[in-house]
Amino acid sequence: MKTANDFLEEANRIVPKLTPDEGIAKHQSGDAVFVDVRDSGAIAASGTIAGAHRVARGMIEFVADPATNFHNEALSKDAEIILVCGAGGQAALAGKTLKDMGYQNVSNVGGFPAWKDAGGPTEAG
Repeated sequence: MKTANDFLEEANRIVPKLTPDEGIAKHQSGDAVFVDVRDSGAIAASGTIAGAHRVARGMIEFVADPATNFHNEALSKDAEIILVCGAGGQAALAGKTLKDMGYQNVSNVGGFPAWKDAGGPTEAG
């Protein structure tokens, strides 16, 4: 039987972790799709990465699957996708889900507070 920590360790092995500075550089390049996987209340309270798509972790499979009515075309399998959450755990787990769905270029920039503290561009929630 797996524990929550087992799932998190597996996700962290599979989904590369970026530092906030690496994520900010990718944001500045304009080539990556940023996705905040926190719920709308958390995003409303703190803001998010400028231009980030807001996809709650519980919806990631539906939004990433072109066969559903919830599909977001920005989440294409050839896109570089960078996930963020509150502390990094939800982003890692969502990233593993995307990898399981065939997405190859997925990474985790960790928690939004670290992004903000590093001077990354933000927008109101």
